[in-house]
Amino acid sequence: MSDDLESMTFEQALQELEEIVTKLEVGDLTLEETLSLFERGQKLAARCNIQLDEATLRVEQLTADGEIVER
Repeated sequence: MSDDLESMTFEQALQELEEIVTKLEVGDLTLEETLSLFERGQKLAARCNIQLDEATLRVEQLTADGEIVER
């Protein structure tokens, strides 16, 4: 994953992904533009999934009193 994706927050990645989906739905792009946006969208979706997985893991690690269990 590229460095710019690694530094993105979930919200930033999701916003860019939503913008890409909108552009793709309009459909007035060249084939090359479409492929480029699709590829970027795939990377953004993967980044969002990683961040969601990490958040899920943190929630699962919470103890009954709200403290995060150290690994």
